[in-house]
Amino acid sequence: MKPDAILRFAATLVCAGVLHISAAGAVTEAVVYAFKGGSDGHGPVAGLIDVEGTLYGTTAYGGSSKRCRDGCGTEFSLTPSGTHTVIHRFGKEAGDGKFPGGSLISVNGTLYGTTVGGGIRGCFKARGCGSVFSITLNGAEAVLYAFRGGSDGSGPQAGLIDVKGTFYGTTLYDGAHGGGTVFSITPGGTETVLHAFQGGSDGSATYARLINVNGALYGTTFEGGGTSCHAPYGCGTVFSITPSGTEKVVYAFKGGSDGEGPSAGLINIKGTLYGTTIYGGDMSCHAPYGCGTVFSVARRGTETVLYAFHYGADGAFPSARLLNSNGTLYGTTLSGGGTSCGCGTVFSLTPSGTESVLHSFGGGSDGAQPEGDLISIKGILYGTTYSGGASNGGTVFSIVP
Repeated sequence: MKPDAILRFAATLVCAGVLHISAAGAVTEAVVYAFKGGSDGHGPVAGLIDVEGTLYGTTAYGGSSKRCRDGCGTEFSLTPSGTHTVIHRFGKEAGDGKFPGGSLISVNGTLYGTTVGGGIRGCFKARGCGSVFSITLNGAEAVLYAFRGGSDGSGPQAGLIDVKGTFYGTTLYDGAHGGGTVFSITPGGTETVLHAFQGGSDGSATYARLINVNGALYGTTFEGGGTSCHAPYGCGTVFSITPSGTEKVVYAFKGGSDGEGPSAGLINIKGTLYGTTIYGGDMSCHAPYGCGTVFSVARRGTETVLYAFHYGADGAFPSARLLNSNGTLYGTTLSGGGTSCGCGTVFSLTPSGTESVLHSFGGGSDGAQPEGDLISIKGILYGTTYSGGASNGGTVFSIVP
């Protein structure tokens, strides 16, 4: 199964019913905004960011551009009370990006992000090979770089990080060996490929945003790490790379109970990295794939599975990055949750591995298939669901742990 198909697995479920309760029965979840699916966008797959009390995010589709059958996506702002404003509709002009999938970053009052498609016309069967863009808070957008689909890579699924004024990111496809790339880009648009993934033991196909730990960048690849696991693809890696381009595989997943297919970025807690795999763990769950894990890995390569999902009330298929809040980990699963549709969960996890479900999505007005990273603002968690909501266009939700 291709990575795109895996990450869209839960989106094929037919969801019905509404539940606004946590596992303990307390009302905790609220829909801040439900996308209508037209000019306001639909299908948010990225997390939100907080800029001086206002939330900013993207939808992968919608926006009413005629250049895309389902719309090319939007960038929006949202107040915590639910006032929604579309800042930019992608694909309005030739050369603009399409289908933003990674979370934004804010640098000196300007937002920066990536699009999976768009950019150079005719690239990748006219869908485009993706772009890096900047946009002001009042909606003035500029394409900083359009990927060509060759050695420079294509399809940047993850957002960017800013390290001392230089941006770093990843592409899912292409590069010199076809396995995607790690790249740097200046605010002026000069792009440099730092590493081209080769597959095999090196890893390939990264969906994940990088993190900076003491000057070294860390990330995950969905595949690669060795052919002994699901030959010839591999089960994915955790890798490090210096800003000058020296790459090292920190850990190669073995599949089975160990986990496989990390699609999310990592977080750093006191020198230990934490993340999720979308598959592996409990192999009796959704055989032969497994339902995913939460893991920790030391930067020297020692990996520990903290929790394996079982698809029942506890959820299945975590694809978003974890959030550390006061020593407790929070995350989402695309599926499971014990509702009639199994439309995903918000969960917490203690460092010792005790998991609790904070909310199980019912697929109706409360949303379904949470894909984006969570953020915490004054103790309240905010996130997005890909579908569900009053018009089935996805939601922005809040939840009190």
